Amino acid sequence: QVQLVESGGGLVQAGGSLNLSCVASTTDTSFTVMGWYRQAPGKRREVVASKMTGSWVRYSDAVEGRFTMSRDESRNTAYLLMNNLQPEDSGVYSCNAQTSLYSYWGQGTQVTVSS
Repeated sequence: QVQLVESGGGLVQAGGSLNLSCVASTTDTSFTVMGWYRQAPGKRREVVASKMTGSWVRYSDAVEGRFTMSRDESRNTAYLLMNNLQPEDSGVYSCNAQTSLYSYWGQGTQVTVSS
């Protein structure tokens, strides 16, 4: 069973930055895509950024230009650099990794942006 572990969340003031990390428990599995999702209280989970193997990163309109996702396919890690954070960016950020058969989720890391 593949496990994903996120880190890097926390409390930051509006305009600040955070850098999230996601590490998979194995490098023996090749993921077709890794991505970052977030869920605010009372809202549905939404995709923030995702990167298919060998392709470019796709961002949601809400974070385009402020967030930067990177992915190390050989190490099965993913990162999300979040700049100019705003209160509406608050939520639980989760890492997702997929193969052709399975979808894996991390436990999530809390991001809170104060105004």
